[in-house]
Amino acid sequence: MIRLIIFFFYALIIIIATPFLFLFMHLFWKNKPETKDRFCQKFVRMVFKHVLFIAGVHTTVKGLENIPEDTAVLYVGNHRSYFDILISYVYLKSPTGYIAKKEMEKIPLLRTWMRYIHCLFLDRTNPKEGLKTILAGIDNVKHGYSAFIFPEGTRAKTDEMLPFKEGSLKIAEKSGCPIIPVIQNNTSAAFEDHIPFFKKCHTVIEFGKPIIISELDAQDKKFLGAYTQKIIQEIHEKNKVLV
Repeated sequence: MIRLIIFFFYALIIIIATPFLFLFMHLFWKNKPETKDRFCQKFVRMVFKHVLFIAGVHTTVKGLENIPEDTAVLYVGNHRSYFDILISYVYLKSPTGYIAKKEMEKIPLLRTWMRYIHCLFLDRTNPKEGLKTILAGIDNVKHGYSAFIFPEGTRAKTDEMLPFKEGSLKIAEKSGCPIIPVIQNNTSAAFEDHIPFFKKCHTVIEFGKPIIISELDAQDKKFLGAYTQKIIQEIHEKNKVLV
């Protein structure tokens, strides 16, 4: 209970401070997009670190050396908890925006922060709008902003992963950027396993070796989602002994 109370106080502080931060950025960094980008990324990362500390989440990190430092990538991860986003974001080396469901765009303040760190909102019920989002993601990658997607489309209710949607990796297919598998274990222990309370827990995140699409055989290219999911499932199973 105490963790939940502290979280709500912290969230209230951030909510109160946000309009003033937006005003400051508009007045002083309107014509300095790179400065604003760096500030937003550092601020969001700081907030996420504080939330993880409040929630009592300790994470073992593996494979950071697999993330390229000289090119944008498409991060592809399994999705079990809201904490998947918080945990992964604090370890990403380059500016990265998440591909979020369209409903997130309805939340005031949050949607603005998400836009500032180059997140995109995907309408899975409208193919035409979905294509626009994918094209925007490709453009972001070409301009140096990595993208992060959860190809299951929603949070899995158990450790059994949902099938990856094949079209979800189009950003990598069309841009030619590397795919970095991101595997997380035990993230639901922080919140989802005992809603509405936070619980102290240990999680594992591993960044897999880059997948270079041009180096795959024709069959794996055709079913890129299934190929990537198999890699993620194997590492997820291996890392279960660490939590």
